[in-house]
Amino acid sequence: MSETKTQNSQKDMFNIFQQNVDKMFSSTKQSIPQYHQSITNVQQEYIQSFEGAVSSAITMQKELVKKAGISTNIPEATIKAMRDTADEFIKVASVQNQMTLATIDAAQQNIKMISDGANLFAELNKNMIQSWITAFSTKN
Repeated sequence: MSETKTQNSQKDMFNIFQQNVDKMFSSTKQSIPQYHQSITNVQQEYIQSFEGAVSSAITMQKELVKKAGISTNIPEATIKAMRDTADEFIKVASVQNQMTLATIDAAQQNIKMISDGANLFAELNKNMIQSWITAFSTKN
């Protein structure tokens, strides 16, 4: 009897569908760390490359100005303006990062709420169907 039941469950479309869905999600979950590492690597490479390019440009300009005998002294007000601009840029970048992280967090919470709502809706439907079956089934 249990062998027949096992054979029937192996042919049941819902069991087959569930097995395939489980395989697909399992495969997807396994790739997440790889995506995370790849994105992190790209971000680090981008920052290092951009930093290197800017440093090279500054070094080249510094050598050019030195060989040309041009004075690099600038007024104190200009120095202050440059430093203040850099500080403000850092503040703006920090706020932007905080907003981005908050947006990602909100999206994650929204996805969880949608999932919870779908689960509750499925449970409600299951309970309704069960009550209909109970109400309309004949008692032996």
